[in-house]
Amino acid sequence: MRFVGATERLCPNGAARAEFKLEPETTGLHAGMGQLPVQIRRLHGAVAPLVLTPLLLTVASGMAYRLLKDWGGLSRDQVHWLMVLHEGEWLGHAAEPFYVLLNGLGLLWMLITGGVMLSQRWLKRAAVKTPAP
Repeated sequence: MRFVGATERLCPNGAARAEFKLEPETTGLHAGMGQLPVQIRRLHGAVAPLVLTPLLLTVASGMAYRLLKDWGGLSRDQVHWLMVLHEGEWLGHAAEPFYVLLNGLGLLWMLITGGVMLSQRWLKRAAVKTPAP
């Protein structure tokens, strides 16, 4: 256990009472990382609105293209406009590679930070379920 702080409170009878706050010491993976999960959660939340629309557009247009072409019986020319949306061609030749790059990096960021937050939750639950020796 690690000492966090102490406070002094008055009891209803007027006597002073000291209260001490203790918390379990963190070792291993959590040592020195108290602020890291909070920072990751904040950055994940800040980036999410920026990548949401491009990722949804990419996923929806890619699925629609493939399903309409294969199951809908439409020709490649009939659904090409979906591939234009999917690949970011609508931004122009110069911006298309940046759209693809930023879309991919945004997806990787969300997957990695989401995975870190999920693993932190799992580790916290495992620590709570495991009785101390």
